[in-house]
Amino acid sequence: MNPSVPVTFALPTADRRTSFLFYGDGLGLDPIGEPAEDGVPEPLQFALNDGVRIMLIPTGGFGWITGDHEVAPRGHSECVISVSAGDESGVDEMVRRAEAAGGTVVTPPGRRPWGYAGAFADPDGHIWMISA
Repeated sequence: MNPSVPVTFALPTADRRTSFLFYGDGLGLDPIGEPAEDGVPEPLQFALNDGVRIMLIPTGGFGWITGDHEVAPRGHSECVISVSAGDESGVDEMVRRAEAAGGTVVTPPGRRPWGYAGAFADPDGHIWMISA
């Protein structure tokens, strides 16, 4: 594995425009690529940092990658994406922004046995834990 190549996490999405607005305008992530005819980059990717990207693939097209494995229905998660916000106020702000952009707070920010954290689900139900 070449550590200089970005790692990309692919998630299924029901609506490209909703995801584009949630992650871009709502969370403030930088989209990668030139907009397609619908104004949304194709493929729809965002940089989490210099080495990690998230790619949102329409649910129908996700099957081209997963073969005979079913895509989990909305509200069923097979993984939790965890990101550090640096400090408690960063956790509070990211969870607040996610909720304001149409996400759902899964666990409100607060003290946990492992530190300060909160979690939200994006419009497709993918869970993100933000920690300090």
